[in-house]
Amino acid sequence: MGQITLDGNPPITVLLRRSSRARRLSLRLSQLDGRVTLTLPSHVPEAEGRAFLRDKEPWLRRHLEQRQEDVPVAHGALLPVEGVVRLVAPGAGRQIALQPDALHVPGAPDRVASRVKGWLRARARDRLAEASDRYASALGRPYARITLRDTRSRWGSCTSEGGLMYSWRLILCPPEVLDYVAAHEVAHLAEMNHSTAFWQTVTQLYGNWQAPRRWLREEGKHLHRYRF
Repeated sequence: MGQITLDGNPPITVLLRRSSRARRLSLRLSQLDGRVTLTLPSHVPEAEGRAFLRDKEPWLRRHLEQRQEDVPVAHGALLPVEGVVRLVAPGAGRQIALQPDALHVPGAPDRVASRVKGWLRARARDRLAEASDRYASALGRPYARITLRDTRSRWGSCTSEGGLMYSWRLILCPPEVLDYVAAHEVAHLAEMNHSTAFWQTVTQLYGNWQAPRRWLREEGKHLHRYRF
């Protein structure tokens, strides 16, 4: 994979990808990390790709301007925890302390990001285990295990063996959104599909799920801009 740089203010680095399966030129801007990728079919000359890129440059710059900037997690950063934006601030003692409007993180400044990430993962596991236990009990079907990852394409999944996987970044969401994802994945223990019967099961477990699902579609992508 090569790259092309579009001159301008600011310059834009575009990853150049060749694909034998692609039938046409395509330009993709990731809302998660701001990465720009130009995909060329194998037979298309690079010069044609550069011309395509110049033609799309106004569109690309407009969408890059609209994308929210990344947030390095450090003292002074604003970080959502369970749907509430908190100031990451220095703390006393040895433990991270959650306050209504702040997250107090003791220790060396260069360890803030890693400490907050570990704390968030532990809190996410507790909340997701509690929600999964509650919904699995209501459904009458046990799950096999819970795994946490930092996934980009999905918030959760369920295997045919009953393994539940969740993104730990769900702890950044409002609690009702985390609960909805847990109910969604537990419902797959009964229905390994997205049929009418599946959505009926989600409704039985959670209730009206449209609002948290919409929140994830509209706001979820922004949770990946917090850099640990």
